[in-house]
Amino acid sequence: MSTTTTPSGVVISQRGAKTAATPTKHTGLLNWVAELADLCQPQQVYWCDGSEQEWNRLTDQLVKSGTLLRLNPDKKPNSFWSRTDPSDVARVEKRTFICSRHESDAGPTNNWMDPDEMKRIMTELYRGCMRGRTMYVIPFCMGPLEAEKPEFGVEITDSAYVVASMRIMTRMGQAVLDRLDADPTRDFVRCLHSVGAPLEPGQADVPWPCNETKYISHFPETREIWSFGSGYGGNSLLGKKCYSLRIASTIARDEGWLAEHMLILKLTSPEGRVHYIAAAFPSACGKTNLAMLEPTIPGWKVETLGDDIAWMRFGEDGRLYAVNPEFGFFGVAPGTGWKTNPNAMRTIERGNSIFTNVALTSDGDVWWEGYSEEPPAQLTDWKGRPWSPSEAEPSSHPNSRFCTPIKQCPILAPEYDDPRGVPLSAIFFGGRRAATVPLITESRDWVHGVFMGATLSSETTAAAEGKVGVVRRDPMAMRPFIGYHVGDYLQHWITTGRSHDADKLPRIFHVNWFRRGPDGSFLWPGFGDNSRVLKWAIERIEGRADAVETPIGYVPTRRSLDVEGLDLDDTTLDALLRVDAEEWRAELPQIAEWFETIGDKLPEELWEEFDTLTTRLD
Repeated sequence: MSTTTTPSGVVISQRGAKTAATPTKHTGLLNWVAELADLCQPQQVYWCDGSEQEWNRLTDQLVKSGTLLRLNPDKKPNSFWSRTDPSDVARVEKRTFICSRHESDAGPTNNWMDPDEMKRIMTELYRGCMRGRTMYVIPFCMGPLEAEKPEFGVEITDSAYVVASMRIMTRMGQAVLDRLDADPTRDFVRCLHSVGAPLEPGQADVPWPCNETKYISHFPETREIWSFGSGYGGNSLLGKKCYSLRIASTIARDEGWLAEHMLILKLTSPEGRVHYIAAAFPSACGKTNLAMLEPTIPGWKVETLGDDIAWMRFGEDGRLYAVNPEFGFFGVAPGTGWKTNPNAMRTIERGNSIFTNVALTSDGDVWWEGYSEEPPAQLTDWKGRPWSPSEAEPSSHPNSRFCTPIKQCPILAPEYDDPRGVPLSAIFFGGRRAATVPLITESRDWVHGVFMGATLSSETTAAAEGKVGVVRRDPMAMRPFIGYHVGDYLQHWITTGRSHDADKLPRIFHVNWFRRGPDGSFLWPGFGDNSRVLKWAIERIEGRADAVETPIGYVPTRRSLDVEGLDLDDTTLDALLRVDAEEWRAELPQIAEWFETIGDKLPEELWEEFDTLTTRLD
């Protein structure tokens, strides 16, 4: 791409795109940016440095364009309110593709398209897609920059909203470019994003540009992500689910580690014993609430290391260590409040955040269902309309979000920045089930724990497109995020366990906070009282708690679960812990149907676990 240089040092490409003097010498990155500038034809190219000055400049620009509204600094300092187009509010799973070379590598849980065909289609969509806009180059790192092998990415986008959000969610900017320059042969995950809304000369922009045509495509062999048409975070913040799960899970498979949809927390007992726990829950099923738990039992302390992603590698001591590769929280707002998650609220109150598709108060603050017990008398809803408590529709979209720096969390564990991660004592799987599944179950061993994770089921939520409330199988809460065949993924879990010392592996548990009684009310109080369930699990690991062996695993005895101070009679407690053989026999055909969709790649060990469960239920 031929260029000329203006007296001010701005480089003008042959196609008219401008780029400031580049802050890197990495040839591979420079060539890629030049190639995409030629394709997308932006008005200018801007290299992000991650500075405070840049944040101020971009957020001022977004306020001026109407994308952001500055909140009351006395309520939420340095924070902003944003509303998306009503058609662009969640991950678009139907338009999300794994473009592996062979269709069989994508498996039954992914949409597949041949990578050459997908690139042909999307290249035409990208052609000229950034006309009239700025192309932003965002260098970022997943996990600490000080890691022995930091995981780099570069996202190219035409959305300043994405730049501002990526500054919160990742370690981004000049420091990443400096590390890349220090090792010119070092590659990075290439992430290309466009809202797909070019501006012709004189054409007015809209506050939330997007396109009806949407693709979120992953190319696992070449470590690339191409996203088009959506500005919503899960589709546009490509360091999040796209990189940290879909692409990272394939890297983890190839290199012998695990990239998982899991929170990480630190639990300290009254005696000072420390345990680290990872836990997988489908989106909007309480993951952030558990990550920032405020225990209700005396003497127990929880600190958080992350609420969404865990990258897990084995240490020299043979234990499995977890690190959170993210730098912020991208949490579901509704249901997050002073009662359910006070530590999340304290994090948010410190400001420096972007709130998307929540309601706006008359004094320049934000509100959503669950924020407080009583809603304000008047609000502006997420569609920009006047709202009062008498309205039938909620004020905030069910998948509305807060994007907040993790360093503001008042209970952030000091180990958060340790590039080695923390050694796990336990892994929890949890779904949202109104019946059948007890409050907590301990697996018999690693393979049985993999079976628990493989058959994890939950009622769908608003975090993804589709009907809400349908029970679906969600292996390890990773169904939308596995970057390759689900059968190979489950085999990788089994192989990972069998290739390491069983005595040093984390113990595996399954929890269900959402079991309901005959009147439809929740049987378990949840929230801070979930610490009682964690306590039982830790005491099991330490050999200090009793359990009953059932056909599905070990369940607490009535007296081993600490319910002191709860208004919970024995009948309710028995219902929470009940394993009903008839209900589980009804579950068997559903599990078999799920396994059959996986096909020949389902590990034989999981069919053996299924047969064992069938026999135990007879």
